[in-house]
Amino acid sequence: MKNFIESGRAVLGIELGSTRIKAVLIGEDHAPIASGDHTWENRLENGVWTYHLEDAWAGIQDAYANLVSDVQAKYGAKLDKLAALGVSAMMHGYLPFDKDGEQLCEFRTWRNTMTAQAVEDLTARFNFNIPQRWSIAHLYQAILNGEAHLPRLARLTTLAGYIHYMLTGKHVMGVGEASGMFPIDSQTGTYDARMVSLFDEAIADKGFGWKLLDVLPEVLSAGDDAGVLTAEGAKLLDPTGALQAGALVAPPEGDAGTGMTATNAVAQRTGNVSAGTSVFAMIVLEKPLSKVYPEIDMVTTPTGSAVAMVHCNNCTSDINGWAGMLKGFAEAAGLSVSMGDIYTAIFTSALKGDADCGGVINVPLFSGEPVVGLDEGRPMMIRTPDAAFSFANFSRSIVAGAMTSLKLGMNILAAENVKIDSLLGHGGYFKTPVAGQKILAAALNTPISVMETAGEGGPWGMALLAAYRANKAEGQTLEAYLNDKVFASAASSTVSPDAADVAGIEAYTAKFVAALEAEKAAVANIR
Repeated sequence: MKNFIESGRAVLGIELGSTRIKAVLIGEDHAPIASGDHTWENRLENGVWTYHLEDAWAGIQDAYANLVSDVQAKYGAKLDKLAALGVSAMMHGYLPFDKDGEQLCEFRTWRNTMTAQAVEDLTARFNFNIPQRWSIAHLYQAILNGEAHLPRLARLTTLAGYIHYMLTGKHVMGVGEASGMFPIDSQTGTYDARMVSLFDEAIADKGFGWKLLDVLPEVLSAGDDAGVLTAEGAKLLDPTGALQAGALVAPPEGDAGTGMTATNAVAQRTGNVSAGTSVFAMIVLEKPLSKVYPEIDMVTTPTGSAVAMVHCNNCTSDINGWAGMLKGFAEAAGLSVSMGDIYTAIFTSALKGDADCGGVINVPLFSGEPVVGLDEGRPMMIRTPDAAFSFANFSRSIVAGAMTSLKLGMNILAAENVKIDSLLGHGGYFKTPVAGQKILAAALNTPISVMETAGEGGPWGMALLAAYRANKAEGQTLEAYLNDKVFASAASSTVSPDAADVAGIEAYTAKFVAALEAEKAAVANIR
């Protein structure tokens, strides 16, 4: 392995997630051989969920330095050159720059729900659902707001696209992430020309010196040439100067595209559920939906195939909050308990609770949740006076509550008779064996599989896309590459829905929906 690494054949994937920046290095068999990470958090500043870009670079550099240390500790190897690399990040949002590369406003992340007026207008104009977190929604809302930076706009991108630009000098985007900037025509593999024209018509009277295609990144499919690591980019990634320029770089993607790749869910009738700070299900369609649904986002795989996406802003943040509180209790009681032990206790106890959570209802909304029609959130737990308020039912309510908004969105696809041959889970929600799988299987009433590599998630998926960029054979599709080179002998476990659990989660969901009235009142009255 030392010779493999030092000869520059290893491939790197970096993902900037909502709470963690992680770098994963993979070997010849595509399995992870080293990793490094960095913890960070979003900020709520002036009512906007954001991250500072200097924090992003500090985090990337720390994650990469930790990776280098891991390589040295495991193999006694120096990491100074790579065959390929790729960068992914939390999806979409709004990052505008002028012609000199100056950032024009704060990075507005996927978590913001500030674009309702733009979404209503664009969805009607395009006859296509435009979610609030999409880049075009933020751009149009800024136009409606008359924001002063717009005449200077020269380049609009996402966090993944920004990091890629700084590493390569290329203003490009992988088609999966691009499909969350502006609608994609899967036939052409680029932005929908009809909708581009409609947008340009809508802003023609504003007098900007640009049209939409002037500022959006070029769209690339997985495997396309997205540039190489420049000397300046290598120094940004590794300030020690050890890393050499020249590595091939894959088109930048969002965490949705890397999740599909990491679960081998890029072919029709496959799907995956990525569950972390947010949760989303991605189902690759074999035919279009019958109509536009505001709860369903239409995006693409990293190769441009149509995908129905149910995205929920809130998932494990509330579980994390409760886990931190329980850690504080343990410390106050003089007990030494790790956070890992606490998470294991929560998830395993959730399997021991009543199927319907015993009258305990958890509404885990830290931020707005468009799927349930809320622009803001107030995390809330409700129980009836006669509820069986045990630790098991408490645990089940927070583990099940994390998936209830997703269930409501997925019910729409079930009614559309969308066929799913396989549904794979990945992300932190599935780290405790069986527990997350069993509750999600009950919520969606479908078998849920988890691969042994599920914990690797997005950074590994991005590394696979970078390996495909470097190693694909002439004419070899991404689907074929993943099937033949990566997942041919992949081990997985599958949990099928239990009838009693399905009925219990249905009953719980009905109470969850009823509790949304209290949630709305809390949003309106508690500041």
